[in-house]
Amino acid sequence: MPSTTRGRIDKRQAILNAAFTVFARKGYALACVADVAAEAQVAKPTVYNHFNEKANLFREAMTAEAATAIAKNLEVVDRLRDAGDDLRGALEQLGRRLIDCYTDERSWAFRRLLQAELARFPELLDTVLGGGGDRVTEALADRLARLAIDGRLSISDPVRAAEQFGALLTAPLQARTRLGTRQLPEAERDTLAAAAVETFLRAYR
Repeated sequence: MPSTTRGRIDKRQAILNAAFTVFARKGYALACVADVAAEAQVAKPTVYNHFNEKANLFREAMTAEAATAIAKNLEVVDRLRDAGDDLRGALEQLGRRLIDCYTDERSWAFRRLLQAELARFPELLDTVLGGGGDRVTEALADRLARLAIDGRLSISDPVRAAEQFGALLTAPLQARTRLGTRQLPEAERDTLAAAAVETFLRAYR
């Protein structure tokens, strides 16, 4: 029984991964369950057995993709737990890794799909993003608060500081990447992270 359960979970995850790939490539309207089945290398009825209908498959695929992205962001933020002696360097490394997360192709595909389909699936904003962004902000706020307790930063509102740190990183990306259609060179990513940290430290150090 355990192997059967594991196999079902793995197959479900494979379908979700394939679904996101297909929806990102074709858009919701043009994608069909047969495309997803082919991408996942499963029979079309198998997809229906797991998800019942295309709309539910889309919701589940978007929710799963958001969870994966949030987990990556949380893992990056958690590395600030040990900032070491070089606070600026630790923050720049954090910023650089978050920029990598934000500009990943699947991340851009997710945002494009979400924006394109919000009118059709208005509940997605709450389902997918309701607690996601907040979790990352809260995790970063916790790390910044600990740095403030240690006397390394001067912060009265850690959540606001975390939001501002994120904004300093993400605000330039839309234009710099041309809405995700241009890859940022490594040096440009480093420069953006350094500039965000410079401004942040001027406000909070």
